[in-house]
Amino acid sequence: MKTTARLYTLTLDEARTYLWALIFVGANLLLPQVFHLVPQGGIIFSPLSLVIMAGAYKLGWRVGLLAALASPLVNHLITGMPAMSVLPVMTLKLAVLALVAGFTAQHFRRATIPLLIGVVLLTELLGGLGELALMGGIDVTIQDFTVGWPGMLLEIVGTYLIVKYL
Repeated sequence: MKTTARLYTLTLDEARTYLWALIFVGANLLLPQVFHLVPQGGIIFSPLSLVIMAGAYKLGWRVGLLAALASPLVNHLITGMPAMSVLPVMTLKLAVLALVAGFTAQHFRRATIPLLIGVVLLTELLGGLGELALMGGIDVTIQDFTVGWPGMLLEIVGTYLIVKYL
């Protein structure tokens, strides 16, 4: 499965970059509320990751990075989630996801399931190393794979569908 959908690389001097980043931050305020209806839904599905990955893949790493840096903080200030103790790690992991997704899309100029799997796995590896450095324990990093695998599948399939059909 692959698509040759239109992929963009917006720059920091375009108003559209900030508008899209703002839209993604808004989506990242609403989407987690739906997933938090499921017990442990935020941990299992990582809804912020879907929006960041799809946005960075479709519109470029700059849009994704702006949304990745702002989304966790705005969510924390408005909803109290994520907790302050995980805010730095979540921000780091989302920033890594935005960069990996954006650069992958920019380099390959297409979206395929294997490419998206690679984005998720590379992000988990790099983000996991950052998480290990910041938190000092490997338990939470392993939890991303044992508990969070449905969220990884959602990121891959959701990003593919968003890139292909929007």
